[in-house]
Amino acid sequence: MGAYILRRLLLMIPTIIGIMAISFTVIQFAPGGPVEQVIAQLTGDAQGADSRLSGGGGDLLGGGGLDEGGSKYRGAQGLDPELIAKLEKQFGFDKPPLTRFGEMMWNYIRFDFGESFFRNTTVLELIKEKLPVSASLGIWIMIFSYGISIPLGIRKAVKDGSTFDVWTSGIIIIGYAVPSFLFGILLIVLFAGGSFYDWFPLRGLVSDNFDQLAWWQKPLDYFWHLALPLISLSLAAFATTTLLTKNSFIEEIKKQYVVTARAKGLNERQVLYGHVFRNAMLIIIAGFPGAFISAFFTGSLLIENIFSLDGLGRLGYLSVVNRDYPIVFATLYIFSLLGLFVSLVSDLIYTWIDPRIDFERRDV
Repeated sequence: MGAYILRRLLLMIPTIIGIMAISFTVIQFAPGGPVEQVIAQLTGDAQGADSRLSGGGGDLLGGGGLDEGGSKYRGAQGLDPELIAKLEKQFGFDKPPLTRFGEMMWNYIRFDFGESFFRNTTVLELIKEKLPVSASLGIWIMIFSYGISIPLGIRKAVKDGSTFDVWTSGIIIIGYAVPSFLFGILLIVLFAGGSFYDWFPLRGLVSDNFDQLAWWQKPLDYFWHLALPLISLSLAAFATTTLLTKNSFIEEIKKQYVVTARAKGLNERQVLYGHVFRNAMLIIIAGFPGAFISAFFTGSLLIENIFSLDGLGRLGYLSVVNRDYPIVFATLYIFSLLGLFVSLVSDLIYTWIDPRIDFERRDV
């Protein structure tokens, strides 16, 4: 097992470099980079900035032809060339792309993510500031989705074809068909002062007077703010995990070793949780890394924007819109690295649950 872990750790190096290299290359062609945005602010050309963001020459490659004033940046006519050179140096665009990428990866290896282009703080400080919101959403979604879906999926497998199974499947399929962001908007309209009731807050993780609340009121206030976002985010995860659990258990229940266990006189509970559970849960564990990462970042992007929660998802979205590349690359690097490690941990959990699995006998 030690050799397998070492191989996986070594393979993470070219994997993370490949992810970052592809993303860095794509960014080179993104129109309306930070230099052009600053130029637009200096010249007051807000409308021109919008048009450049929607389709224009990227400033990172220096392509797209020269502007009328001889500059490679649109809207730079009339500005001092020395000012343009200072902007390029400030954002690091005075160096060749390969040099910038090499310096970025060297800094990222040492977890030095630099400072934001447009926020007067370091990228790590921004991530630490936004992490509690995304962590709150991610952790509670995982607890709710797995804590409810797995027992429900097992019950549906045992009662396969019954009225309980049919009705719950109908509800689950309907819930899965509704996008989480659309369901979130519906909850806002119904319960957050949209058109009907004003029962839940629409902004922030806690109330403004959170520090003045009694100790027993603070968790109530916390979950009061999280109620609607958690319901919205849990919808798809709840449906997927429930049906996956049910199908996995049904497949295992039909196997010969279950018939043998029953023939030995074991009751249904002993068969289900002593034999079937361990094998059926392998496929659930296989989907854990993706669910973990999406719950902390990808899955919460739209929900954080809808409910005005200032977390990592919203931070990443605004960074892409504003072309704040240090934040974009830092969050990509951190979550890619986290995803690779979580994937390794899930494989190790495989062997803990089922000792028959031996990764050392297989190619990585």
